[in-house]
Amino acid sequence: MFSVHDCQLVDLPIVHDKAGNITVLENNNNIPFNIKRVYYLFDVPMGSERGGHAHYELQQYVVAASGSFTFILDDGKEKKEVFLNHPNKALHIKPGIWREMKDFSSGSVCLVLASMLYTEDDYIRDYQNFIKYRNYEIQ
Repeated sequence: MFSVHDCQLVDLPIVHDKAGNITVLENNNNIPFNIKRVYYLFDVPMGSERGGHAHYELQQYVVAASGSFTFILDDGKEKKEVFLNHPNKALHIKPGIWREMKDFSSGSVCLVLASMLYTEDDYIRDYQNFIKYRNYEIQ
């Protein structure tokens, strides 16, 4: 199983141009999986939190397309906070990691590139079930 240390910030390539920059993301090129689903969070009210789940198999690349927010990653033993605030950085979240999101700035857009189509069966939505899945004792 993966730990929070396996979830890293990845520098995405930037093509600089005086008319504006562009970043290109390609399946199995600069993303280590085939993108099966793309979604984004926006208009998240100030003070709101999102997430509160893990996935059995899904991998994600998360990009702050606009604004900023914080991810709290949890592998059942350790937690790690990652602040995202630039569109040329992606957070690669591996399977089996609990995630929560907070501190959304006004106007933020959280872009998510996912390795699987949506299936409810891939979600772990209860933290105690997550800890059991990770084979840890709740203390």
